[in-house]
Amino acid sequence: MRSSAVSTIQQTPSGVTLDVDHSDAAYRVWLKEAVRKVQADANRSADTHLLRFPLPERWGIDLYLKDESTHPTGSLKHRLARSLFLYGLCNGWIRPGRPVIEASSGSTAVSEAYFAKLIGVPFIAVMPRTTSAEKCRLIEFHGGQCHFVDDSRKMYEESARLAVETGGHYMDQFTYAERATDWRGNNNIAESIFRQLKLERFPEPAWIVATAGTGGTSATLARYVHYMQHDTRICVADPENSCFFEGWTTGDPDVTCDCGSRIEGIGRPRMEPSFVPGAIDRMMKVPDAASVAAVRALERAIGRKAGGSTGTGLWSALKIVAEMVAEGRRGSVVTLLCDPGDRYLDKYYSDAWLAEQGLDIAPYARAIEQLLETGVWPE
Repeated sequence: MRSSAVSTIQQTPSGVTLDVDHSDAAYRVWLKEAVRKVQADANRSADTHLLRFPLPERWGIDLYLKDESTHPTGSLKHRLARSLFLYGLCNGWIRPGRPVIEASSGSTAVSEAYFAKLIGVPFIAVMPRTTSAEKCRLIEFHGGQCHFVDDSRKMYEESARLAVETGGHYMDQFTYAERATDWRGNNNIAESIFRQLKLERFPEPAWIVATAGTGGTSATLARYVHYMQHDTRICVADPENSCFFEGWTTGDPDVTCDCGSRIEGIGRPRMEPSFVPGAIDRMMKVPDAASVAAVRALERAIGRKAGGSTGTGLWSALKIVAEMVAEGRRGSVVTLLCDPGDRYLDKYYSDAWLAEQGLDIAPYARAIEQLLETGVWPE
């Protein structure tokens, strides 16, 4: 915190050069080693797979899921955490022995706990008390500490308070996600998708569908598409109890939501600074029951369980596929498999949880079945 005392600038004696050197040789040795370790993690990791969702051949449409669950920490957030750690280290914000603190509903915290352990600094995740038990276990497995709040809207200020109290660094993914990632390339998620599509029959997708937690992924995808002059459009799918859709459609950056999202990892109670509305082309507001129906349909289609955010994006991607079928357009659509479903067995794969939440997925499951059988999206 800044001191309230007023300081006055001392006049420099004539002809004297003032020189203050804050160089710290021990810190620079630590910093170089920390950056090396984070970059080496990327070097060890093969690129994530691009999976095909089976569609009728006669449609002439290919639907892909970028499988981010194969990262070392099991989610799309591994890329973000790596970028945030490099950004914080190179800015001199992350220091030896001082904790890194993050406001997170789970997956980002799991990945940041991994990188904190990698470079040997403490990690504290500030998260809603409703976060899945499996995510909490994974954070603690990587050496992190879970700090719970009852109101998800209080995560930001509690994280900032802890940073002041401990002398640590509040990573603040919701502010820095869009600027920490190199959106021009450097094997970011967008460049990876286009490289993997190079030998496919439709190498330039008509649409890429993302979901928004920080907004950093959609910003990276959109900026890369514009920078590379592709015709691909970017759609962002938003769950219930989130304000991104309303803020985007109304142009009001101050819109808020009183409830927390049931789809972990996406949906926010405010328009986050890392969300770049002007970069994207389209948004959809997806019912939570539709998101759950979609991840269950994904398991039936490819034998893989995924988290709820994957279902939110997949529902929107299938709706776009239906539009293309109706218009007789050929091409490809890409969405993301954000994290594995084994983290949510007690939620999105639990009928008891659905009943407790009052979610009826049957109409949405029938809609997906009808689309895949007939090519027609129900009204």
